[in-house]
Amino acid sequence: MRKIIHVDMDCFYAAIEQRDDPSLANLPVAVGGRPHSRGVIATCNYEARRFGVHSAMPSAQAARLCPDLVFVKPSMSKYKDESQKIRKIFHQYTELVEPLSLDEAYLDTTDSPHCHGSATWIAQAICQEIFDKTNLTASAGVATCKFLAKIASDWNKPAGLKVILPEEEMDFIETLPVKKLHGVGKVMSAKLEAMDILTCGELRKVELKLLINKFGKTGKYLFDLCRGIDPRKVKPHSSRKSVSVETTFEENISRWDDCENQLLKLVSSLSRRLERVGNAEQIRKVYVKIKTDKFRLHTAESISQGLDVKLLLALFKRLRDQYPDPIRLLGIGIRFPEKNRQKMSRQLNIPF
Repeated sequence: MRKIIHVDMDCFYAAIEQRDDPSLANLPVAVGGRPHSRGVIATCNYEARRFGVHSAMPSAQAARLCPDLVFVKPSMSKYKDESQKIRKIFHQYTELVEPLSLDEAYLDTTDSPHCHGSATWIAQAICQEIFDKTNLTASAGVATCKFLAKIASDWNKPAGLKVILPEEEMDFIETLPVKKLHGVGKVMSAKLEAMDILTCGELRKVELKLLINKFGKTGKYLFDLCRGIDPRKVKPHSSRKSVSVETTFEENISRWDDCENQLLKLVSSLSRRLERVGNAEQIRKVYVKIKTDKFRLHTAESISQGLDVKLLLALFKRLRDQYPDPIRLLGIGIRFPEKNRQKMSRQLNIPF
């Protein structure tokens, strides 16, 4: 039985800015671009969220929702420094640490000797040490697999801990909305809802054959997840090969202006994701992909020294010239270089 912890910092960027600037205390704060510059919110604190502000929201819209919102320009070097301090704390308890971004990571503590081997106590100790050394709060989830640990870390935010005991997993998953499952986005969630499947309990009642016929390999994946089966390992030495974003449209689009606007939205989204990953300077290629109304996928890519918007638009234009059919899906991404992929006793009453 594995013991997996997912640690997620609370409003990481905004929390750092508030910590370093006492004048921001108790104010709604957003880190991101200014409203007048077509900026986008990278993250915001809980005071701002009460007004409906959230990450990936256009700054102008956020300012309308919360007129007193304080905008702070991102300081990535400062966030990276804090992230390194936090990762050192993780490694005090286990070498099996898989960072997902600057502010979250998976830890496999199955064989950790610390805290008498209790993942619950290790998670508590980590969160306390993070606060003691950085004056920042973190939330943690503990479970036997990755997807449940990640869901649990979001359960009692901020500064919370949620432990899903092995004997409680099936009851916990029973009422869990399917949209909470790893890999289930808006499109998949809508398809499941069309089948009157809203919870994992309802998903469990569907036969494997039907799910595979409907969703292919993803059907088997869903069949396993709703039963708590997630064999993915914590990979401490893996590095990202690429970062991408995509969107599937409710209605196919064809007009150039519509396509261009959607691509620029994706550029903003990809830029934010790269900030979280923290190695945007290592980009070596960019690419664009489209899926037409005939469900045919086409991709164009080019060497690039960064996230080049003009190059992405040129690649997209090349695809449109070759494949003028209406588009149902649009995606963009970047690739990192090949070398970057290689870096990388007494019986006690102890809780899980």
